[in-house]
Amino acid sequence: MRSHWFVLVILVVLLGFAFAERRNLITNVMALTSSSEPPPLLDAADEGAGVRWHDDYFTLQEVAPRTFAIGEPRYHQQNYSYLIIGEDRALLFDAGPGVRDIRQVAEALTDKPIVFLPSHFHYDHVGNDVTFEEIAVVDLPYIRDRADGNQLTLTRAEHLGYFERMTAPTWEVDYWWPAGTEIDLGQRSLTLLYTPGHTTDSISLWDRDGGMVFSGDYLYPAELYAFLSNSRMGDYLSTSESLLATLPNNVVFFGAHRSGPPGAPRQLMSDLVDLNRSLISIRDETTAGEGVYPQVFYVNEQMVILAEPRWLQDWD
Repeated sequence: MRSHWFVLVILVVLLGFAFAERRNLITNVMALTSSSEPPPLLDAADEGAGVRWHDDYFTLQEVAPRTFAIGEPRYHQQNYSYLIIGEDRALLFDAGPGVRDIRQVAEALTDKPIVFLPSHFHYDHVGNDVTFEEIAVVDLPYIRDRADGNQLTLTRAEHLGYFERMTAPTWEVDYWWPAGTEIDLGQRSLTLLYTPGHTTDSISLWDRDGGMVFSGDYLYPAELYAFLSNSRMGDYLSTSESLLATLPNNVVFFGAHRSGPPGAPRQLMSDLVDLNRSLISIRDETTAGEGVYPQVFYVNEQMVILAEPRWLQDWD
């Protein structure tokens, strides 16, 4: 989730930091001080070689065989979702904000049945009013425990759709996949990685044979949001350490946002190393952030972390 807000947030921080739900308070004020309307669509730009326009809104890029980055470069958050196709079925990882129907785009790319799996529950990833034949959700105890059977309604704090007048959806969940699940698409397998930090429900997908990780909002070449209602800096750091210990050095990351064209957001292991080093320096207070709230911490030329001031950060 990416948005703009006003100075009133500073006052809320000073008044509300001592409360356990301070982040919910802050995001509520951010929404009140914003227009609550989606910004107008951006102008179409040159997306470079290998990218084609599906229509006047979506772009398509085959980043690997049977692997499509579906871009929404005219939406202000520059979202990217990924259609990963096997012999028996396909998986749609994220679905954008639902400004346009991404399901129709995915179905134009494959005749296989498609399972939708969100990287996390923020409104710009779940498709909102877009419906899907089959839905999978990460199986975390706090999520499963509140489901009514297989029916799951996203909460206000984890959806944040009030920023753009989008209502949290209710899903009938077909598959509950725990961390570590090997998702069999037929002659192609994906490993579900639990990658909290941006949110407590964040996941990524590792295509071992293809040498790719689809990292959602955990890692992408733009502003990384680590201060929202269910963000946590300690999780961001522990996830970076886990990924560094697990993934091969030649893996390529495809994230869910970018700062601008051309093409899908693509990063390397060196970017994960930079992120890990920055998180450690923030924790150890050997680097200073800029601004008041959120503070900006520079990672490299592509990435910055937006975080709470050091005295509000949760590292335990």
